[in-house]
Amino acid sequence: MYNVHYSFWPFKVRGGLCLRGWALVFCLLFRVKETNCSHVLQGPNGTIQSPGFPYGYPNYANCTWTITAEEQNRIQLVFQSFALEEDFDVLSIYDGLPQQGNLRTRLTGFQLPAPIVSTGVVLSLWLVSDYAVSAQGFQANYEVLPSHTCGNPGRLQNGIQQGTTFSIGDKVRYSCNPGFFLEGHALLTCHANSENSASWDFPLPFCRADDACGGTLRGQSGIISSPHFPLEYGNNADCTWTVLAEPGDTIALVFMDFQLEDGYDVLEVAGTEGSSLWFTGMNLPAPVISSKNWLRLHFTSDGNHRQKGFSAQYQGKCLLPGLSIHSVCLAKVFSPLGIYN
Repeated sequence: MYNVHYSFWPFKVRGGLCLRGWALVFCLLFRVKETNCSHVLQGPNGTIQSPGFPYGYPNYANCTWTITAEEQNRIQLVFQSFALEEDFDVLSIYDGLPQQGNLRTRLTGFQLPAPIVSTGVVLSLWLVSDYAVSAQGFQANYEVLPSHTCGNPGRLQNGIQQGTTFSIGDKVRYSCNPGFFLEGHALLTCHANSENSASWDFPLPFCRADDACGGTLRGQSGIISSPHFPLEYGNNADCTWTVLAEPGDTIALVFMDFQLEDGYDVLEVAGTEGSSLWFTGMNLPAPVISSKNWLRLHFTSDGNHRQKGFSAQYQGKCLLPGLSIHSVCLAKVFSPLGIYN
């Protein structure tokens, strides 16, 4: 796709919005018609491509794909190619219908995403692009799986996967190439869930370069902060922290400070009941309680503007007989005497 540049066009306006002056005039003159598309997909398997793939998706794209399966099944989505203009063009994945409460993850940029497996019989994709600049787009295959299988947890960039079967009881082990360090849990086991389905006991690990931000945290308690906190974090940050507790325990996460550029810099928290939680802006998030013995925090910032960032305290070992998970976890985090330890 060709893009016209004018010497008096001052900058690329975020999100395709035309704000003022000449930018407003030319956005009105050269704005192209929005490309809408909606697809409902059924059947045991199939392929999804962004419009125009592999020659580039259009500007102002607004497309959804809804995959449905029969009862007692789930849906696995595996990407073969992925290239979206970073920060401005976004593919959102929903564990169910495309509604905010079902948001599973938001994908942008040029890194191939890990496979995604739905928890139920519906998986949805929503592609939105802005007014200028596009990339190749994406292609993904979907497959309907029996609910008692976990699906492929995914391969690691700069890493190695050992294990090729993904049913209940199967194990997958990961290691990293020289020069990279494994963050997360190296061994994943497919376990049966009480709701007649199956899932991996830990999230997919990743291979981190020695100087990258993030890490694996295994203590009973600790602090997680954005890079340089309480000073401003940098642009284009991409940090992942994995908190691991003992088997059978859960983890509380309580935010002490939170200031991110609203809508553009985002903290995703996974490991809670249901879909991931997404936080942005200046409001202090409510405490988070994990549903398993792990939590994963993924912080990303775009290429413009910076804020103070965030700081949060985590506390593991949150299950005690006869007491509420929430009350025990939060009391342990807030008690200066640690009376629940």
